Amino acid sequence: MREAHRLLDTVKTARTQHAAIALGAIAMVGCAAIACATIWRASDRMPETAAVTIGIAALIGFGLFAVTAGAAALFMMSTLDRQRSAFAGLRGREEQLKEQSALLQSTLENMGEGLSVFDRHGRLIAWNTRFLELLELPPPTATTTLHDILLGQAQRGDFGPVDAASDVRERIEHFYRDLPIARERVTAGGLTLQIRRRAMPDGAVVTLYSDITERKASEQKMAQAWKEAELANQSKSDFLANMSHELRTPLNAIIGFSEVICGEFLGPMRDKKYLGYIEDIHSSGLHLLAIINDVLDMSKIEAGKLELVSEIVTVQRVINESIRMVSERANSRNIELASDLAGAETGIWGDERAIKQIMLNLLSNSVKFSHEGGRVNIRASVIGSETMVLEVEDFGIGMAAEEIDRALQPFGQAKAATTRTHGGTGLGLPIAKGLAEAHGGTLVIESRPERGTVVRVVLPTSPDAAHKPAALLTPRAGEHTAHRAVA
Repeated sequence: MREAHRLLDTVKTARTQHAAIALGAIAMVGCAAIACATIWRASDRMPETAAVTIGIAALIGFGLFAVTAGAAALFMMSTLDRQRSAFAGLRGREEQLKEQSALLQSTLENMGEGLSVFDRHGRLIAWNTRFLELLELPPPTATTTLHDILLGQAQRGDFGPVDAASDVRERIEHFYRDLPIARERVTAGGLTLQIRRRAMPDGAVVTLYSDITERKASEQKMAQAWKEAELANQSKSDFLANMSHELRTPLNAIIGFSEVICGEFLGPMRDKKYLGYIEDIHSSGLHLLAIINDVLDMSKIEAGKLELVSEIVTVQRVINESIRMVSERANSRNIELASDLAGAETGIWGDERAIKQIMLNLLSNSVKFSHEGGRVNIRASVIGSETMVLEVEDFGIGMAAEEIDRALQPFGQAKAATTRTHGGTGLGLPIAKGLAEAHGGTLVIESRPERGTVVRVVLPTSPDAAHKPAALLTPRAGEHTAHRAVA
């Protein structure tokens, strides 16, 4: 716009100069005409020869003057034409600038966020209506400044009970210094605004104001719902823990008395069929007790109340005992249990009962989901001096990726039909994972449908290693030969 005004001033000055030249030319022609007339009258009193000479000279001079004046006039006309063209182009550029300015203002008015721009001297040079609405400000004038707006807000009580003058000075200092910045503010009208402020290259500051009242209300509702869900989950875990204890007392009596009857300690039974019934009662009681123990362990893990004993555990012995406990079930289905425990004789710090339960759960799952006449591989190795890796591999029904995620959830089953065909509560893998993580380790599953499953448990060998990040404990590919992905 400044360039346009300068060009307009130049055009006006050139017009004045050209008018002066034209008037000068007309005056000169007039003077020449008067001179010629005077010479002509004087020639009547001169000799004929001198008069002719003077007349010829006057005509030549007048001709030269006329040619010069005509050339000057043509030059002035050409200059005026060029200036008219420049002026027309200037007018076109002004119209284009007006259209662009209108488009920019329309864009600002329809952007949905408040916007303000203050120059480096604190003058408000750009804004939109949304900015005025969100901050509840009156329409600004051409002289409105940042100081005026902040002072009005402070006097209105938007910033609380403060000294208006000193508070405004402090806010103006931070306004240009702490950039870029993003913060939230609650207005006097109850709106929650997100304010994002950035510096511009010429020292001006642009600020965007977004109304996030609904979003903050949703976040608060989500936080409250999450808190209520955690309380409900805690109540559920406490209930399960209490109920498990209540159920174990009568179950222990059922199991104990059924063992007395099965052993016929008080004398033989007349009808041996009763012995079969009592044996069924005994095995059912043991099964129910195992389920209750799983529920109790899961509830303790979820509630964060699982207490582990820190002792030196010989993993080879724990694995061998676990294999013996599931060998009868494996033999009944002609499933081979093959172990490679070259590095398992090393003692590690942990809870022996928990490590045994991890192995029992993994071995029971592998036997349960293997095909008749299949094979289960058990491997153990020490990586470096801080990591023990346990692997249980089967070649059974396997799982897809989404089924692995379900299987690791409490009471989850990889497939809906799994419970009907294979039984189980869906707590084996979650409990094993929880116990491994309670030791500071990890549990990872690799599986493919109908190709089998590998469950890898990584445990720290010492309490110091247990406090290290899991990424440092997990062995990288190729660090041990015991690993073999399911093909």
